[in-house]
Amino acid sequence: MKLNRIVCRRWLLASVATVMLSAGAMAWPHKKVVELKDANGASIGKATIKEAKKGVRVELDVKKLPPGLHAIHIHEKPECTPPDFKSAGGHFNPEGKKHGLHNPEGAHAGDMYNFSVSGDGESRAKLRNEQVTLNPDAPNSLVGNGGTSLVIHAEADDMKNDPAGNAGPRIACGVITP
Repeated sequence: MKLNRIVCRRWLLASVATVMLSAGAMAWPHKKVVELKDANGASIGKATIKEAKKGVRVELDVKKLPPGLHAIHIHEKPECTPPDFKSAGGHFNPEGKKHGLHNPEGAHAGDMYNFSVSGDGESRAKLRNEQVTLNPDAPNSLVGNGGTSLVIHAEADDMKNDPAGNAGPRIACGVITP
């Protein structure tokens, strides 16, 4: 009977620890939906950001954009004041690196690969960024310190020139908030 109590206590302690760990893991957002707006303040769609095993996945569902390749970056401030969205600041760069996924001195944590917009102005792209997280306590958090923003540029990113890859003007923006 004493052995049964010991086994029960251990099982109870293990169960409580599992519940506490699960609650801690669920305390921060594992998914954020960001509304993206153009320079006129009109919605052009959304980006769904989901925590991945390493970094995040960004699923774009956008419309009313010029056809072709476009850069998309995470910017340092949670602000999107139209029409130029300069309020978003520079690229999210907590480690102080150079710009460009192909730059030997890079890359900013906010750098991502280009995405393509079809002739009808729509895109459903899936991107990955292994340098960031939604965990608010991490130094590379998209939602820590008030948040960040997601910015779409008029041109493609050349993946190497600092500070923004010659990606052209900012044409859409959405705030990533805690």
